[in-house]
Amino acid sequence: MDIVAWILIIACFIIAFVGLIYPIIPSVVFILAGFIVYGIFYSFGELPWWFWLIQVLFVVLLFAADTVSNLIGVKKFGGSKAGMWGSTIGLLVGPFLIPFAGIILGPFLGAILAELIVTKTTWQQAVKTGVGSLVGFLTSIVTKGTIQAIMIAIFIFAI
Repeated sequence: MDIVAWILIIACFIIAFVGLIYPIIPSVVFILAGFIVYGIFYSFGELPWWFWLIQVLFVVLLFAADTVSNLIGVKKFGGSKAGMWGSTIGLLVGPFLIPFAGIILGPFLGAILAELIVTKTTWQQAVKTGVGSLVGFLTSIVTKGTIQAIMIAIFIFAI
């Protein structure tokens, strides 16, 4: 049973990291699922209260990092709220419309289209906003990946 438990735990963690690239997969849910699988197969008592407190704080940090990275990327390059929303929608829809390349092109094109349609900005400014959304997305991947790795390291330390 130990092998089955660890296969499930590791699979949850791997899916969480895949969720960094495919945001339709809720990464944080799979990280927490790995912890819960451990508790079910072994014991929740082995994971001390401080472990759960730290993990909850990191979950909040993950959500904040995602929002802040996108906001800073778009705003720093002169984009509007429409550009930010377009980037987010493009990030979710892009991988389905354009397999593989959609994860990069989605937020870029989404921000450009939103800026052109909603704010009626120039083409150059719209492209600049698209680049900002892409920078924000890539920064978000690195930031969230680091936080998730720390969460898993704390889990390993706690057990």
